[in-house]
Amino acid sequence: MLVCGVDEAGRGSMIGPLVVAGISIEKSKVDELTHLGVRDSKKLTPSARAYLYKKITDLVDDYAISKATPKAIDDSVARHQLNHLEAVHMAKVIKKLGPSVSYVDSCDVNPARFGKEITKMSKTGKIKSYHHADSKFVVVSAASIVAKVTRDRAIEKINKLYQVGSGYPSDDKTVKFVRDWFLAHGQMPVFVRKSWAPVRVILSG
Repeated sequence: MLVCGVDEAGRGSMIGPLVVAGISIEKSKVDELTHLGVRDSKKLTPSARAYLYKKITDLVDDYAISKATPKAIDDSVARHQLNHLEAVHMAKVIKKLGPSVSYVDSCDVNPARFGKEITKMSKTGKIKSYHHADSKFVVVSAASIVAKVTRDRAIEKINKLYQVGSGYPSDDKTVKFVRDWFLAHGQMPVFVRKSWAPVRVILSG
């Protein structure tokens, strides 16, 4: 029986993609993830995440990644459909992995509603949707590590060309980069989410 865990990384960022990752693994092997030391990616150092990413992708039966671009995110925010966008990418990942049951980390205040939305789109096995699933289910913790490492790599790529920091609004370096770029160019680079409040403040000058 294939069990799937799905999570995202980068939802709150001003810069770069929203990354959704899913892993599928035989139910009999799930405990091996725990023995590896897999837990919620937010509780791990970047080096521990990178180490576990390799171990996870070697152990699981399959994994899948889907990314939402800043433009797709801005379009969804304009329609008040950011949760829907995340559900679309989660359904895409689940469909590709084809598990019997999937555990997903719900961004919706109503996890059952979020689960139903994914079920409708993926038409693949049972969907179990929970808040804080990344700290409740090791399969979701594993997916959170794959999502976070993938997202970090995308930001590293941008950082090789521009000094953007972590990409999050709480990072002064990120906010300074966005402000300085706008003052110099009069527009935002493609990797910046224009719908984010701190960016809108800069755009309104």
